[in-house]
Amino acid sequence: MAQTTNDTTPLIGGAPTGKTVVVDPVVAKIVGVATRAVPGVHALGGGAARVIGSIREAVGAKDLTQGVSVEVGETEVAADISIVVDYPEELQRVAGAVRAAAAEAIQDLVGMKVAEVNVTIVDVHIPGDDDTAEQEARVQ
Repeated sequence: MAQTTNDTTPLIGGAPTGKTVVVDPVVAKIVGVATRAVPGVHALGGGAARVIGSIREAVGAKDLTQGVSVEVGETEVAADISIVVDYPEELQRVAGAVRAAAAEAIQDLVGMKVAEVNVTIVDVHIPGDDDTAEQEARVQ
């Protein structure tokens, strides 16, 4: 598992105070939260991941990293994000907004550079199209 290591600011006497380590799942969770906040994003992950996510939510556990994969290097982060876009949103606009939100979260909250953010649109959600299947998964 890759991790981020950032040296902290030296003390007044010049001795370093230590280092901060941020592991991949933390970065993935931050990216997942930022992505879900983008207007037009219906869900994260492909079909199977969404079904499992619905079951988890039914028992009270929410996977904020669903649909997000990150690779954390020494100074940079690369992210791959799979999304479902609400119909009739403009796919390229939503993908661009996801890239921007993920990059901003990585830079501001993690404090690292962004190597790349790849967005894969795996589906388009049409209201009423799969609401019944989602409700059935939540009930079971």
